[in-house]
Amino acid sequence: MLKIITAIAFFICSLMSAQNANLTVSVSGLKNNIGMVKVGLYNSEGTFLKSTYKSITSEIKNNSATVTFVGIPKGEYGISTYQDENSNGKLDKNMMGIPSEDFACSNNAKGFMGPPAYEDAKFNINKDSKIDIKFNN
Repeated sequence: MLKIITAIAFFICSLMSAQNANLTVSVSGLKNNIGMVKVGLYNSEGTFLKSTYKSITSEIKNNSATVTFVGIPKGEYGISTYQDENSNGKLDKNMMGIPSEDFACSNNAKGFMGPPAYEDAKFNINKDSKIDIKFNN
């Protein structure tokens, strides 16, 4: 009986893992090794740049960083990342609301007179994937 329950549990786990993927995000082109890199993963247009689905903070080495989101459900996502030079856990902005710390988004999405649009940053995850994001200093 224990073998049957174990086999069923293994089967269910394998089905669940087949629905998920890992996403590795490589960030390069940082201007220095000061502070940390924060990478935010967004799973909808309504939350993009407002509330992350998942986030990871990483050390900077050789002006780059790499993070991996494990077990992400397959689907549509967007990424934003920034260099938190003062390690205060937030993207600092000036009095006009313009970011004073370097940031970038997936697909090299850029905003015009405002933040980048989800439509420009979105991509699909169907299997284990890697995304490269390069900061332009």
